[in-house]
Amino acid sequence: MFTTTANLMLPSTVTGSFPRPRWFDVSMWGRPLDTCMLDVRFREKFQDALAVVINDQERAGLDILTHGDFHVDEDMAGRAWHHYPLQRWAGFEGDYLQPEQTTAPWLHYPPGTLLNEIYTGWRWPHVVDKIEHRSLDYAKLWRMAQGKTRKPVKFGTCCSQVMALFLDIHTPKYKDKRQVIWDMAEAMNKELLQLRDAGCRCIQIEEPTFHFMANTYGKDHEEVKFMVDAFNREVQGLEDVELWIHTCWGNPNMQRVMEDTSYAKSIEIYLERCRGDVWTLEMRDRNQKDLELFEPFKHDLKKKICLGAVSHRTLQADRPEEVANEIRKALKYIPVERLIVSSDCGFGRQGCTREIAFYKASAIAQGCNIIRRELGLPVTYVPAADPRLQVDVVPGRDVAPIGLSASKH
Repeated sequence: MFTTTANLMLPSTVTGSFPRPRWFDVSMWGRPLDTCMLDVRFREKFQDALAVVINDQERAGLDILTHGDFHVDEDMAGRAWHHYPLQRWAGFEGDYLQPEQTTAPWLHYPPGTLLNEIYTGWRWPHVVDKIEHRSLDYAKLWRMAQGKTRKPVKFGTCCSQVMALFLDIHTPKYKDKRQVIWDMAEAMNKELLQLRDAGCRCIQIEEPTFHFMANTYGKDHEEVKFMVDAFNREVQGLEDVELWIHTCWGNPNMQRVMEDTSYAKSIEIYLERCRGDVWTLEMRDRNQKDLELFEPFKHDLKKKICLGAVSHRTLQADRPEEVANEIRKALKYIPVERLIVSSDCGFGRQGCTREIAFYKASAIAQGCNIIRRELGLPVTYVPAADPRLQVDVVPGRDVAPIGLSASKH
């Protein structure tokens, strides 16, 4: 169900994670949020950090905000994106280096490369017992973020099946990985229903494995079909929520993890076979490869398409005109009422600075405004682009306000 974007035309957002302020130097390391919040230093820093990341996105001019993934630990190359649920659900134990034999076929890298450093540096728990849901505090985290803004906050979480890639079974209670994935999908579903009941109406499931697996095994392989079923179980009962499905081709320390980055074998899966309302794609870093695949669906798109218009892998801050050019290309294949504009992936997995992330985010918002003006649509006020609100104002430069009369917010 379109809730958040129902009345927004060409809305702007970012994927999810955002670089932390330098002073936000605390992490939960597996402890319950309630326990951490008893520490007055953690409580103050965490709530202030959420206020900062919300404010950064509002100043950037985004229409839909995120919580920045500030609840996950600041660890090596963003491992905690996967690890946050694994630290808390029952059935997992320890930190182990995954052996070569059980590593996913697309995650093997030679010594002397950053990806080898990352994937040999990461550690994962073993599955040692029946996997059962324990609270991840998503509802509380969303309330804390949403309470700081009137704009909608999209809540993103790692898809359970991508976490399972790194897990080895050390218990007779599971015969194979499919049983593990299914129980994790059911555990995540319980958490998502609690998040929905708290009032969140925009939930993003990040990185189901269909695009990886379809390119490796083929789109009609039994493993791919099972993953689709597991995903649909994970999001069951969320019909009154706007459900986003985020896909990219990797983001540990800003790195791409696969060479074959085509969506050709998975486009039908994401558009037709899995539940959801919005599909987000990594496009800018791939020079809009596969954009033409949307041509046959152009007049019958059931899902909205969230286009990655700035790369999370480059440190060059995009200009609004460059974002506008990316949107113009997309509009040849995707109707404006079905298009959302975002980043390729999150900025907060180690490597990108907060200032660069901010100006990339603002370029998205300003680029959307350029196209809105061309199409005669209302624009969103972007404080970062208001000449009157610059940190330093050059004497003699025109500082007439921009965008206020056409503001939506």
